[in-house]
Amino acid sequence: MLLAPAVLAGQLSIGWSNDAFDADRDAVAGRADKPIAAGAVTRRAAGIAAAAALTASVLASFAIGEVAGILNAVMMAAGWAYNAGLKSTLASGLMYIVGFGLIPAFAASTLPGHPSARPWTIAAAATVGLGGHFANVIPDLAGDEAAGVRGLPQRLAARSGPVAVRLAALALLLLASVFLVLDSSRSHRWVAIAGLGVAAVLAAIGARAPGRLPFLAAIGIAAIDVALFAFGGVVLV
Repeated sequence: MLLAPAVLAGQLSIGWSNDAFDADRDAVAGRADKPIAAGAVTRRAAGIAAAAALTASVLASFAIGEVAGILNAVMMAAGWAYNAGLKSTLASGLMYIVGFGLIPAFAASTLPGHPSARPWTIAAAATVGLGGHFANVIPDLAGDEAAGVRGLPQRLAARSGPVAVRLAALALLLLASVFLVLDSSRSHRWVAIAGLGVAAVLAAIGARAPGRLPFLAAIGIAAIDVALFAFGGVVLV
């Protein structure tokens, strides 16, 4: 009963805190789609709402159990730390690994007996998170450079070019698909293998395509990975 509210409150907390921390940058960039920059809400109100949602998420998860509470607190800390400034450091990728990689462990901890999640499941979730981090910045590399955002993907782009970020995103998300095949049950393995095949085709297209197609290909692979988590017979514990 408390799992869904804990997860929802946590996601709201991270989203609202991101808006609060980035308010000045969004205002300079003229982000009319951001409520604070658009004047729809004050930075203080967003910060208070984010803190309240964080508190609700942590309390709800601890009400489920001590292990669930600790894991959720660590995931929330990673999200807030990223928003507070680590997005502009080499540790940006680590925050995604922690934030996404612990999701299966958190889900498993809510089950009777608080079992541990399988290593392949954790590896797949962490790799999806890191791949998503690289994919998310593909359309915004120029804007991030102008705004001074120097996270792991942006530094790779500065060193090796935007193509390197694209290839890293596609490779990581495809690797997650491989992990999901390894973690699928025998009865559903054909589903996971089929998903891996489609992901491989999208990765090949994204590696060579121009414009927004690499970003869309990466999003497509991420969607396949999420679908495999849900319907591919992935063994959680």
